[in-house]
Amino acid sequence: MQGGQSGNLKYAVDIVMCIDATSSMTHTLDQVKTSALSFHHQLAGVMEAKGRSISRLRIKVIAFRDFGDHPDDAIEETDFFDFPAQSGDFERFVRGLRPTGGGDLPESGLEALALALGSRWEKGLDRRRHVIVLFTDAPAHPLGAPDQTRAPNYPESVPRSMNDLFSRWGYAGSPGAVMENSAKRLLLFAPEEEPWVDIAEDWNNTLFFPSNAGDGLEEWEMEEIINTIANSL
Repeated sequence: MQGGQSGNLKYAVDIVMCIDATSSMTHTLDQVKTSALSFHHQLAGVMEAKGRSISRLRIKVIAFRDFGDHPDDAIEETDFFDFPAQSGDFERFVRGLRPTGGGDLPESGLEALALALGSRWEKGLDRRRHVIVLFTDAPAHPLGAPDQTRAPNYPESVPRSMNDLFSRWGYAGSPGAVMENSAKRLLLFAPEEEPWVDIAEDWNNTLFFPSNAGDGLEEWEMEEIINTIANSL
């Protein structure tokens, strides 16, 4: 996929997949993994049909569980994988994800989202799309909750309030934003619970696909992700 152009334009796509890997996802994680593994092939096909190709495609994975339940594996985070060169490394990581832990119903999804925002996004090429895809079947613990932050490996970079997290997402011209406003997209596949409902309503460039616990990623949802990227380049 390296080197593709449409005319003289070069397209760069960075995707961060935030995956709920708790025990409640046991019956859906296989669906999620299958979708993730086929994602880059499907995206390439859609772009080719539009007469375009992606000059640089990178995908990163953040698997999250619960810092209050079992902090040692609350976050599993990769660097960006370059495609197609590092597709094998990506597949090995995704296939190795195992549903475990979770404790109470809320999970550490906001921590995963915060880490995703702080990724080292592509800054070059002519057109860029920076996409965070988060899917979970649970609400999230509030940022700054003591049962989360007291974990010895809790990331120092994670903000301690929703206001601070929103400031990092920002808006056009926002001084605190850490992502390029025109490039960023957030796709939420989550239940209609807090904090996902508020994020869907308040954050710009965000698409919300409400789901019921246990549904996983359906095929049409994967198409939504791909079309969001392909139609905005």
